[in-house]
Amino acid sequence: MTSSTPAARSRYALVLLTVAWVVACLALLWWSFTIGMQGWADHHSNGGGRSAEFGRRSAQALLVLAATAAGGPAVIALVAFGCRYRRTGLVYLLLAVVAVAALAPAVVDAARTLRPPAAPLPAPTTCQEHSGGDSRCPGG
Repeated sequence: MTSSTPAARSRYALVLLTVAWVVACLALLWWSFTIGMQGWADHHSNGGGRSAEFGRRSAQALLVLAATAAGGPAVIALVAFGCRYRRTGLVYLLLAVVAVAALAPAVVDAARTLRPPAAPLPAPTTCQEHSGGDSRCPGG
């Protein structure tokens, strides 16, 4: 068999996709690490003055990492199934499902960080007379 056969090219494509996925995950982990180190330096030199900014940046990095960690194996599984590598496709599909299950709580927390709940409505602070002569005011 020569290396120009369609089967060999599809194997090379799967290997190339796998290497690209691993490199992307490692690069995103490095990005997350640098955000953590910048937050640590801010905490020790600035008293945590920019902690909210670093929290948002780390939440964004986590969402990108989760999408890459779970989406990469899913794409590779689709390519493997398309090339008729059933077992390889099943392995990558299982890997994608495990990544989704493992990262789901962290993704929910990161989404909460990026979209904080709305501020509650302020309680009434003025006295308002109601019909019937009742003038119950907040606080007495």
